[in-house]
Amino acid sequence: MNTDRLIIATRESQLAMWQAEHVQARLRALYPHCTVEVLGMTTRGDRILDRTLSKVGGKGLFVKELEAALHDGRADLAVHSLKDVPVDLAPEFALCAVTERDDPRDALVSQRYGSLAEMPPGAVVGTSSLRREAQVRERHPQLQVKPLRGNLQTRLGKLDRGEYDAIVLAAAGLRRLGLTDRIRMLLAPEDSLPAAGQGALGIEIRADRNDLRAVLAPLTHAPTMAQALAERAVSRRLGGSCQVPLAAYAQTQGDSLRLRALVAMPDGSRIIRAERVGPAAQAEALGLAVAEELLQAGAADLLATLG
Repeated sequence: MNTDRLIIATRESQLAMWQAEHVQARLRALYPHCTVEVLGMTTRGDRILDRTLSKVGGKGLFVKELEAALHDGRADLAVHSLKDVPVDLAPEFALCAVTERDDPRDALVSQRYGSLAEMPPGAVVGTSSLRREAQVRERHPQLQVKPLRGNLQTRLGKLDRGEYDAIVLAAAGLRRLGLTDRIRMLLAPEDSLPAAGQGALGIEIRADRNDLRAVLAPLTHAPTMAQALAERAVSRRLGGSCQVPLAAYAQTQGDSLRLRALVAMPDGSRIIRAERVGPAAQAEALGLAVAEELLQAGAADLLATLG
C-alpha cells in the first residue's frame, strides 16, 4: 500500500459520522501505518428540510458535495448509506466497495402503538420515503401518512413531541446508534419491502484512483455486493429515483439470490410486484430480468404517469 494518508468525506449527521468512523476503524485495523481522517460536510439534502426529497432533486442531494470533495482532492473516499447512492453515478466516480449489510428491514417507532395494524383510523404515520408510504397506504388505508424529513434525531424528536403517532425508519440506522430499544416492530419484507442497498454502506472514489481500489477491496462483503448489484440493476432499469416508489431486496440462498421488487403508485392504489431466483454470480442479469418482468406487468405505464 502506497497511500499513507486517507481522508474520508461524509455528511455531518450523527449516523453518517458513525458510518464514516466505522470505515475509518476498519481501515486503521487493515493499515496500522496509515493516517485515516474524517472530513464532515453539510450537503444540500441536509439543509433543505421543508420539502420532501422527491420534490427537491432526490437522494443525489446527499452526495454532490461529497463528490466535489473527491473531485478536487480534499478527500480520497466518501462513505454513504448505499440506499442514498444514485444508481447512475457520473463517469468520473466509482462505487468501489460495499460493506457487509446490517438489518435491511424497516422499523416502526412509536410511543403508543406496537404495530401499524393496531393504530386507529386517522392516526398519523411519518416517513420520508414514497416507497414506505405506498406500502403503508396499501395495507393500512385507514392511516394518514405525512412527510418526515431531517436526520434520525430530528425525526425521533418530532415523534416524541407528538407530531406523529408513529414513524417508519431504517432499522440499520437505529441499530448503529444504539437505539434498538426505540424499535416497536420490525416490518417483514412482505409488509415493507426494503430499498435497494438498505442496510449496507457504499464507498465512492474518483474513477481514476486505481491506487485506492486494491486498498479498499478488503472492505467489500461479497454476498452483500451481489445483493446490491441485483437490487441496483432493478432500480437502474426502471429509472429509479425518489420520485418513484420502488423497492428491491435480494437475499442470498447458497450460490443463488432470491430477488423481490416492486413499483407502486404513491397512494398505494396500485403495486406491481415481481420475484425471481438466480445465480449470485449473475446478479445484475437477475436484476434486469426482474425489472423486465415488472415492466411487462404494467410498470412502464405506471412509471409514465409518475414521470
